[in-house]
Amino acid sequence: MRQISLPFDRPDHATADEFLVSDANRIAVRHLENWRNWPLAVSVLSGPPLSGRSTLGRHFAAQSGGTVIDDAQRQDERTLFNAWNDAQTAQRPLLLMADAPPAIWQVALPDLRSRLAAAPHVALEEPDEALARALIERSLSSAGASYAADLPEWLLRRIERSYAAITAATRLLDEAALSSGRKISTAMAKHVLQGAGFLPIVPD
Repeated sequence: MRQISLPFDRPDHATADEFLVSDANRIAVRHLENWRNWPLAVSVLSGPPLSGRSTLGRHFAAQSGGTVIDDAQRQDERTLFNAWNDAQTAQRPLLLMADAPPAIWQVALPDLRSRLAAAPHVALEEPDEALARALIERSLSSAGASYAADLPEWLLRRIERSYAAITAATRLLDEAALSSGRKISTAMAKHVLQGAGFLPIVPD
């Protein structure tokens, strides 16, 4: 596990601009860091919401001086086509980012569709165990509420292993801790998460 920090991070926002690297995203990170060796000046990065895609895009832009277009599947097709051609002409890297792989985008413009099919594509996968544990610990620590030492491991074994679920669960627990003024124990976490009704909890 390693961590990427952006060179222009501010101390009070450091947590938001740190990207944790594990087997779930290592291939994508290496591809973006190897931008000088891309076969084309363009690549596509996909990843689920809250996966750190925007942070990784900012890191790529800072390192390469290239252009990043987020939510590319929702952008005007002619704009994407022109950006692609400009990147190839200037040999200035272009990173298109989206929730889904380009193969399932609804693209009407044939020339853009053929270009997307030829572009290298890398994906940020849902977190593996190591990354999920690190994200839980970081989310709990950055929220500010105190919590039991065994809470991160307890959550890791019980909540869905996804960026969205980890974010939702830790936010819910932090809100409960702040409103009650109590430390987050596993018993408190079980009560809060079961009461919310949207996270699968495995009985003890």
